[in-house]
Amino acid sequence: MPAELWFTERQNDNLTIGLRINKILHSETTEFQTLDVVETVQYGNLLVLDGCVMTTDADEFVYHEMIAHVPMHTHPNAKKVLVVGGGDGGAIREIVKHPTVERAVLAEIDGRVIENSKRFFPQIAKGLSDPRVEVQVTDGIRHVQEHRGEYDVILVDSTDPVGPAVGLFARDFYQAVYDALKEDGLFVAQTESPFVNQDLIQSVHRDIRSVFPITELYLAYVPTYPTGMWSFTMGSKRYHPLRDRQPARTQDTRYYTEAVHQAAFALPRFVQELLKG
Repeated sequence: MPAELWFTERQNDNLTIGLRINKILHSETTEFQTLDVVETVQYGNLLVLDGCVMTTDADEFVYHEMIAHVPMHTHPNAKKVLVVGGGDGGAIREIVKHPTVERAVLAEIDGRVIENSKRFFPQIAKGLSDPRVEVQVTDGIRHVQEHRGEYDVILVDSTDPVGPAVGLFARDFYQAVYDALKEDGLFVAQTESPFVNQDLIQSVHRDIRSVFPITELYLAYVPTYPTGMWSFTMGSKRYHPLRDRQPARTQDTRYYTEAVHQAAFALPRFVQELLKG
């Protein structure tokens, strides 16, 4: 019987996810992290950074649509948008589906993520070639600090809170994001799993709530992320994601709908209680 090749992510000390793979497509150590691309049997190509699942061909649409379309359908007229991280280009691809957008900036610290995403994930990265998009290989924290009052919407599409992404989960960063937004701006950050990252979700929610007058958490379901249940947290200066939700501006989605937008904020009781902690 031929040997099987598996990728295993150790998600914490007590939890792993395993995916059978056909072959390893690429491996390197960049200036910031290890980067691997493998072809899996179940989910197609898989991007791995520092041993952690980042995105796959098969389920990426859930994460990218929900991190982008919920805020973009909350703001009534988002013209200038920033994505911090997100070097695979998926969030940008969704943002430029909105006709209001005049400029979308990607601030990704690791240029090798961008280049390998273009090579191995062309359907995810295709939005990076849109003429409204400006790609900057730069420290997203510094970019936010240097652009006060400039953006309508900011998305923090970060890796897990380790390595170069640690600073993206700090109160000082959320204050800098607030300052980089226009007077009616809003932002969303991915904030991990309510099952395995309770302390992080509590601290992030508390920190964002101390900076923004409107703070709301919502959920989506990404099979290859720890436990599948994934959270996003919005901080908004003026617009509420339910009261101010805009009619759908695009039908080019596979997960996001107006009903899903509404339902994503209907939190299970254990998540509600988590946010009270």
